[in-house]
Amino acid sequence: MNQTIITKPHSFFSIMFIRAFIITMRPYLLFVSGITGIAGMSFTTNLPTLDSFIIFLAAFLSYGFGQVLTDCFQIDTDSISSPYRPLTQNIVTRKQFLIMSILGLFFCISIFSFYNPINLLLGLFSGIGLYTYTFFKRRWWGGPFYNSWIVAMLFIICLLCGSQSIIFNQPKIIYTLLVIFFGYANFVVAGYFKDTEADRATHYKTIVVVYGRKISSFVSDVFSLLALGFTVSLLISEKNIQSVSFISYLFLLAAFIHAVIGQLRLHKVTKDSESHKPITNVLHSYILLLAFISSLQKPEWAIYLIVFYLLFVGAMKIRPSENQI
Repeated sequence: MNQTIITKPHSFFSIMFIRAFIITMRPYLLFVSGITGIAGMSFTTNLPTLDSFIIFLAAFLSYGFGQVLTDCFQIDTDSISSPYRPLTQNIVTRKQFLIMSILGLFFCISIFSFYNPINLLLGLFSGIGLYTYTFFKRRWWGGPFYNSWIVAMLFIICLLCGSQSIIFNQPKIIYTLLVIFFGYANFVVAGYFKDTEADRATHYKTIVVVYGRKISSFVSDVFSLLALGFTVSLLISEKNIQSVSFISYLFLLAAFIHAVIGQLRLHKVTKDSESHKPITNVLHSYILLLAFISSLQKPEWAIYLIVFYLLFVGAMKIRPSENQI
């Protein structure tokens, strides 16, 4: 006689539930929103250290809460490509995670809004973007850019925490927005390489599913070149380029090295299981580019940025599945 094993979901605030929630947040990816928030704050001049840390914490956590929210709407493909994730194992419920992620996002938006009320509107707009993310991920023409504008919005929000308005005629701000936009779009495209078969099976029409790995690799190349190019443009626009620190140049050099290695590796991917290495390089390049920009604006932050990057490297080492980014 066959017996069906029924898994009872963990209760709210139990140790196992909290553990499951943290796994779904992807702690190693919190550094993406963390460095984006740091980049935004680096363009401000009147934020005390404690305020900067509070804003950074909200930015750091926001990516994780957003990941949980979007995961609630793509359990189908995650069941195939990411079976280790709690939502695919039925040890938590979709309703539990929806409630917790929305509360978490409101917590972050509240902090941003405290420093500038306009962030309430921008935060809610970004939240709607996260809620509708899955619809656009299913369309090859929408996924990368739709992700990117949400991340770029975080840069603007953190910048506004220390400023009542954005001066869009400042070339550095425009260049940084473009670095974030195309740098993150490249991370999204590269990320599709690890889920190609799962996306195909669940009818997600990503660019890799529709056009294949070869064409997608060239699209990724273009995004990478644009991100690097706008970073160089920002450096050229620096009025006192002679004062750029050695550490800043190290960030930039490391970003270029990771970008080149990542793009070369991406062209060699023939199956999903081979994609995690180039995706990792692309992710490193994104964080290093923004570390460079942040240190360019705030040279005194250089040591903190080095510690931040080393913590990111450590978090990547202990992620639950090597093949997942």
